[in-house]
Amino acid sequence: MVRILNANNVKGKKMKRKLFSMALAGTLGFGVSALPAQASDTLTIKGSDTMIIMIQREAEEFMKGSKIIVQATGGGSGTGISALINGTSDIAMASRPMKKKEFKQIKKKYHTDAVETATALDGITIYINEKNRVKSLSTAQLKDIYTGKVNNWKEVGGSDAKIIRYCRENNSGTYAFLKEHVLKKEDYAADCAAMPGTASVVNAVSKDVGGIGYGGAAYAAGVIKLLVSKDGGKAYGPEMKNIVSGDYPISRKLYLYTIGAPQANAKAFIDFVLSPKGQKIVEQVGYFPLP
Repeated sequence: MVRILNANNVKGKKMKRKLFSMALAGTLGFGVSALPAQASDTLTIKGSDTMIIMIQREAEEFMKGSKIIVQATGGGSGTGISALINGTSDIAMASRPMKKKEFKQIKKKYHTDAVETATALDGITIYINEKNRVKSLSTAQLKDIYTGKVNNWKEVGGSDAKIIRYCRENNSGTYAFLKEHVLKKEDYAADCAAMPGTASVVNAVSKDVGGIGYGGAAYAAGVIKLLVSKDGGKAYGPEMKNIVSGDYPISRKLYLYTIGAPQANAKAFIDFVLSPKGQKIVEQVGYFPLP
């Protein structure tokens, strides 16, 4: 699914423990490229930490049948889009749609539109510690927790214990998506501990009985994945049928962005991700293939 962005249309399975450990250790990806973007035998990809686990696996399989070397690093959706704008990355990974101002920067600098390719679906997963007895939360309760209005688990049906909030850094697409769609653009509580990646959020919550965090569905190892309801209705888990149907209230698409239509190496890689084999990898790492 490819969409050309312009000023009129810009809008705001559980992962294997081995993959989780790799992500936590910072070994996902292929290192920072010392070559300039668009080198003939190299493809540089940068951005979303949510997507790096998926893109790393896609790259591994892609390179088995290609002479192209894929070099992928995380750092957050905003970081990836900035690298695309600056010409230091061929592709940006983003777990949020590109912002209007980012589109305008590309248009001004390159005199062409950014092209958005949806690659997978994800349900932003709410993680809590395995010892926590809370089973579900509404989006309104999540808003109250993350804006600091609710500070004890007993207020949402849990034990008498302080809620310890973990969030992503503000350059993260997941941070921005949750702020817009759940917090309704209100600020996060001042005591929310910003973590450098989703694996770090999961690690912190797994060790903190009072902890709560969020991130991609593929990272939920060693923690509970909460059911989430909208407006106090029926609660759903971040599973494929619930995400495709729209019943899970905080689902999203995961994107790859290029300057202009994908060409050469970028097109070959994106075509692979969208192929049946590539979409099978999406499912294997814990995200959800496009309908």
